[in-house]
Amino acid sequence: MQVRASHILVRDKALADRIYEELKKGASFADMARRYSTCPSRSKGGDLGFFGEGQMVREFEREAFRLPYGSISRPVHTKFGWHIIKKTGTKT
Repeated sequence: MQVRASHILVRDKALADRIYEELKKGASFADMARRYSTCPSRSKGGDLGFFGEGQMVREFEREAFRLPYGSISRPVHTKFGWHIIKKTGTKT
């Protein structure tokens, strides 16, 4: 199975928490990614495309596969920083 996800990557947990709260209030995920993310995917609204198991760091991948379609994760910490993940697709 593969999942498609977008993410917002920041270095600071406080900023990640603030972004998460804005998203819960209805802010556009893509707009927030373009504005705040430090990942090159920011230019695509955070879209990472489809990926399978073993392609992402373990903490990120575990959350991306666990999320229900269309939902947004609480901030997830990896060696790269703090991610907010939105699951945007699945395929087998």
